[in-house]
Amino acid sequence: MAVEHTPRLRILVLGGTRFIGVHITELALKRGHGVTLFNRGRSAPNRFPNVELLKGDRNGQLDALRGHSWDAVIDDSGFVPRHVRLSAELLAPHVQRYLFISSISAYASLAKPVDESSPLGQLTDPSVETVNGDTYGPLKALCEQAAASAMPHRLIVLRPGIVVGPEDYTDRFTYWPARAARGGAMLAPDKPADATQFIDARDLARFTLDCIERDVLGTFNVVTPPGHITMGQVVAESIAAAKALARPQAQPTAVWVPADFLERQKVEPGTDLPLWYPATGDEASFAAVSDARAIAAGLRITPLARTTHDTLAWYLKRPQSERRQLKAGLSPERETQLLAAWHGA
Repeated sequence: MAVEHTPRLRILVLGGTRFIGVHITELALKRGHGVTLFNRGRSAPNRFPNVELLKGDRNGQLDALRGHSWDAVIDDSGFVPRHVRLSAELLAPHVQRYLFISSISAYASLAKPVDESSPLGQLTDPSVETVNGDTYGPLKALCEQAAASAMPHRLIVLRPGIVVGPEDYTDRFTYWPARAARGGAMLAPDKPADATQFIDARDLARFTLDCIERDVLGTFNVVTPPGHITMGQVVAESIAAAKALARPQAQPTAVWVPADFLERQKVEPGTDLPLWYPATGDEASFAAVSDARAIAAGLRITPLARTTHDTLAWYLKRPQSERRQLKAGLSPERETQLLAAWHGA
């Protein structure tokens, strides 16, 4: 049987040294592609010492990109439409494909299940460039439009959900295995059967390169299938990983606390308790985003046990200061207060 050989491509990554970009760059190199990184050289500048690095800034400092050509561009650092427009228009005559990593936050609402044809968010003032919780999603939608305008018929748009796994500096998934590693009673939200949805960064990286190598165009939601993963499974796998890797002195045990109690205590879904949203309001279908198009195009999902194990293994190697101050989840003090209030209710 003949072995299919993927031709070596010249790939420009706009970013490449943080989280998603790290996984994309590592996999591209493993597959034998030539990789060039374009960034400011501030985040882990020595992460890939043997890769060509072009220094510049998305905010108009693009001279380093001039005079080069690539087979494909992977844009994993575009958050402001003007920045995306500047880079895409400059590169348009010199590249064949442009892949933009967007977000499911680009949708106007997640109150009901969405697919790639669902309405996107809009800003009252499209000139806004401040990225925050209110503007992040609509700005991503405008970034998609900017890339499409510069690269008609040459664009791939990926809309991942929450991206998780090793290297995740947001700590949204990491909170759960890290919390289990501390041991003892751990507060868990509402019911174990509550669905959640995300994507392992390594699955996103693999699908990114698959699309480029196979010349797959279009827009794809890149998430685990709806109903595929529950919060109960996340907590259970976190406890299993903690027992295997951290061996906590006190047995980690989940205490499932109802959503109405959490609301009264002003616990913020998604931030205080990452990966979870109640089945009401604007985020009611947070875990019901269709991934059928991506699955049909070849998206593969890493087993939850592996994602959890590998994330905890990475977390345990982080500096102590980072392990103590996670960017998401309940602080130990706040969790203790909530559990005491729940047991006393």
